[in-house]
Amino acid sequence: MRIDQINIFKVTLPFSLDFRHVRKKRPSVKNVIVEIIADRGNIKGYGEGAPRVYVTGESQESASKSVDNFVRRDSFPWELNEIAQIWEFVDSLPHLKEHHSAICAIEMSLLDALGKLQNRPAVDYFPKDFYVNKIHYGASIPLADTERIVEICQWIGQVGITQLRLKMGQDFEQNRGILEAVKLVFGDKVELRIDSNAAWDIDLACEHIPLIETHKVKIVEQPMGPEDPHIAQFAEALQNNDGAILMADESACSFDEVEKLIKEGHYKMINVRLSKCGGFRNSLKVIEYLRYRGIPFQIGCQLGESGILSAAGRALSLLCGDAAYYDGSYDAFLLKENTTLENVSFGPGGEAKPLEGPGLGVDVSAQSLERLSTDCMSLSR
Repeated sequence: MRIDQINIFKVTLPFSLDFRHVRKKRPSVKNVIVEIIADRGNIKGYGEGAPRVYVTGESQESASKSVDNFVRRDSFPWELNEIAQIWEFVDSLPHLKEHHSAICAIEMSLLDALGKLQNRPAVDYFPKDFYVNKIHYGASIPLADTERIVEICQWIGQVGITQLRLKMGQDFEQNRGILEAVKLVFGDKVELRIDSNAAWDIDLACEHIPLIETHKVKIVEQPMGPEDPHIAQFAEALQNNDGAILMADESACSFDEVEKLIKEGHYKMINVRLSKCGGFRNSLKVIEYLRYRGIPFQIGCQLGESGILSAAGRALSLLCGDAAYYDGSYDAFLLKENTTLENVSFGPGGEAKPLEGPGLGVDVSAQSLERLSTDCMSLSR
């Protein structure tokens, strides 16, 4: 397969509803989509990255520039016929989290194109020791007032999802209200995770421990910033009071960061997300490391993924039947307009199965991509 052209799209994906967390309140997100055109237009491969300054330090602009720079390298496989070429290229790139969403988008587009060339689904290019044909996603609940929380919970109850991830803010009383609203609707019939997006300090984190115990919260995700020196103190207090598990997210963007966290021993679970961790190759290296050491992990997603990244997240999730939790495929529930013709959203009970078709299993709408795009850069061999 000869790659003729690469297009780098800066896209803005509008939300159909208000979804906020402590770090961001916004009506849309800005992602990067890479389009590979090969064999005179007969094959098109797509990849997506979700750059977030507060996660990996990337912006849409910096991620687009990284894609541009990486594609211009001599190691880029303009003649692509084997999966080993993709892995060699990815391994040659800088192992820095400041490039992860760009690496994710490029790798994904190459993988999608190769799958379409060989008429194989993306999962075929990975070990299937932990592969499953079905997973169940959880649901995320944004920061909102009590009335809105109850409304969302009632809808979740109708869908039949039993695993909830609650966004927490810096207002203790608001957080208490969110947990009480959830309990009002579900009682003790759901499994709870909370995520403050690294916005708490040690005092606020410790203040929440009685709430965590009362509401039987299972997972506390990234309560404080990656460099906060008090994480050891909170981890000990959390374990002594109720035994909830502390999970790393923003602190765990690269293999080196994960390795350091596991050696320190404060975090007992890792949230692996494709864009955050730099695509399939890098994410699976982290997962293999965690498996070897018996450390649980979840497959997560970035807020505001389009169908391209959702489809890739589905593939990674199915490859990881041993993951503790799955988040993603929120397309139809969150986005006003999508990039794909297919609806990649989960079904009743959060159930999700493999997508049909080669590569990522989705077709991208050229019209939607053009409407959603604010800028496009094209590169030829």
